[in-house]
Amino acid sequence: MPTPPALSPLRGVATILLTLASWTSIPLFLRHFAPLIDGWTANGWRYGISALLWLPPLILGWRRGSLPPGLWKAALIPSLFNTAAQVCFALAPYYVEPGLMTFSLRLQIVFVTCGAAILFPAERRVIRSRGFLLGLALVVLGTALTLALTPGGLGGGKPIGIALSIGAGLLYAAYALSVRRFMYGMRPLDAFAAVSQYTAVAIVAFMLIWGEDMGAGALALDPWQMVLLVISAVVGIGLGHTLYFISIGTLGLAVSAGVVQLQPITVSIASVFMFHERFTPQQWGTGFVAIAGAAVMLVTQHRMQKQAAGTRH
Repeated sequence: MPTPPALSPLRGVATILLTLASWTSIPLFLRHFAPLIDGWTANGWRYGISALLWLPPLILGWRRGSLPPGLWKAALIPSLFNTAAQVCFALAPYYVEPGLMTFSLRLQIVFVTCGAAILFPAERRVIRSRGFLLGLALVVLGTALTLALTPGGLGGGKPIGIALSIGAGLLYAAYALSVRRFMYGMRPLDAFAAVSQYTAVAIVAFMLIWGEDMGAGALALDPWQMVLLVISAVVGIGLGHTLYFISIGTLGLAVSAGVVQLQPITVSIASVFMFHERFTPQQWGTGFVAIAGAAVMLVTQHRMQKQAAGTRH
């Protein structure tokens, strides 16, 4: 098989910055739609539209016979976790501001670490290292203080929003671990395309059961809001994942994941202007501590993996 042409680092920088922009938009879009349509409806329409975008590559792969053997069976368990995570993620902005939501989601890296230590013995050397444990502690401490220092506490319905955000982080971690466990060796784009189909079926079914007027409430949106709903699906779910996979192939996982760790900062800044969300100086400080902790974990992992690769050579 011929080797695909290498992508330039400049293109990798462009794709990871566009990934960050795409994923920054998701909590903001969801918060925007909160007063207009219920969460089940917004989630059903957005994921349904996104699944349609991923369907043609699957059909083309099936016709060409290029889909990995066992793709649909392997995607079942990851899809269950992704569906549950998507439900929590999509409902959270109805109960908590976007910035606080995304800071809570950073705990995902802690859940991934714990799961990897249990499931993948090869990961334990990195996880036991002092740098990695220091970064892990900074993530937990920084996130906990960011939540605890919220002015007025977490009243006004916000505890459920925090719980949904942390729950989404836990379930997305389980999704990532299950993809590695059950879909290892498959092309990421094939894997996500299959998962997106299963997830869309479930999310649309939930909309038909629990959405207002079985999701028909979205049809009452004015044309501009409907356009925004479509854009949120294309940019946030479809384009964002595609760009992220391209970035990983160009810049590597550590650099790509490190840039994405900035999402809480970019979301919080945008939320200040769009929804008048306010963070105290102390919260900004503790939020940066959490982000720095995630960066320390990624740098430590990258450094130890390079050392291990050098030892093997």
